[in-house]
Amino acid sequence: METENGIVKMTKTFLSYNNIFSSLGLDSETVIENMLQGKTGLKKYEDTSLLPVPFCASRVSSETVNEQFNKIAGASKFTKLEKMLIASLNEVVKASNISLNEKVGLIISTTKGNIDVLEKNSGFPESRAYLSELGKTIQNFFGFKNEAIVLSNACISGVLAISVAKRFISEGKYDHVFITSGDLVSKFILSGFNSFQALSDEPCKPYDKNRVGINLGEVAASVLVTSEENKLSTEAIEILGDSTCNDANHISGPSRTGEGLYRSIKAALNEANLTASQIDYISAHGTATLFNDEMEAIAFNRLGMEKVPLNSLKGYFGHTLGASGLLETIVGMHFMERNVLFYSKGFSDLGVSKEINVIKENESKKLHIFLKTASGFGGCNSAVIFKKQTTNLK
Repeated sequence: METENGIVKMTKTFLSYNNIFSSLGLDSETVIENMLQGKTGLKKYEDTSLLPVPFCASRVSSETVNEQFNKIAGASKFTKLEKMLIASLNEVVKASNISLNEKVGLIISTTKGNIDVLEKNSGFPESRAYLSELGKTIQNFFGFKNEAIVLSNACISGVLAISVAKRFISEGKYDHVFITSGDLVSKFILSGFNSFQALSDEPCKPYDKNRVGINLGEVAASVLVTSEENKLSTEAIEILGDSTCNDANHISGPSRTGEGLYRSIKAALNEANLTASQIDYISAHGTATLFNDEMEAIAFNRLGMEKVPLNSLKGYFGHTLGASGLLETIVGMHFMERNVLFYSKGFSDLGVSKEINVIKENESKKLHIFLKTASGFGGCNSAVIFKKQTTNLK
């Protein structure tokens, strides 16, 4: 945080080097190219060891994970999630060329971490399921001087991690913060969502009148948050404003009026000193459940954003839980750099009561500012507004 003539001036913070490790590719560039070709990572599974009924999900095979991880560390004893997080973050650490000293932070965002080690014959002690153990494992592998912060706030964790990193840098605690996010499609997660009767065995259709439910996905995504403009990648974006709000409506259901999301976006716009009409694109949460999709449509309309182009990326990756917000922000970075609006896969006919402008096909458009939103169990909602770097304007 800086002062100018006695007035507090917030330090500029940026998202820079990034990596996506997913079923659509093991690096961000490959993922974006596959999305441009309309590919999806979703597949139908009939695996009774995970769920007694068929389900559609996006998964990364253990063989692929082991092959990539072994290039980094050989056949070491790590869980599948740990291997994915390390493989993803390793690329960002290398690209940044930053010494991991006392002014460098590490945030890990996840919903359930190594919950799969609690299953029979996992080969790992149950203590490995503690989120603190996940933090220590990642911190020690890379040699971060500062203790890892594990952020677990349901499905807004990935977006919230960006806000937390921004604050650490603005307050002068860190010069740089690395974020890595991940969750798995595990027996525990599948059974939980199945108990809500929310899972679909077909590809999800966010905001569509024929939607049949949610798909889950697994991914690891990583990014560097920094205040130093000499550490910016070509697709880097600046964080203009952010906010998080809990609507305290229900343990699993969102506010019917979209109150928490409405307030989050409103506060983020205020901090960014922007109006709704200045947003070029919304990367929405869009889980393809009736209550979530409806709540978002109501909130966007209350803000006068019904005409702003909007998509959900769940049709490409499924819902990747605590990693979804960061994953979708990274994809948004690449949208901005390429000046392309990606279509909302699975969408055909509007299935919410309020008008929203869901993107139906890829479109070239000059993009400068975008909004990322996320919502989760317990009534949590988060919003962050980003701007393309002026040096990257095309």
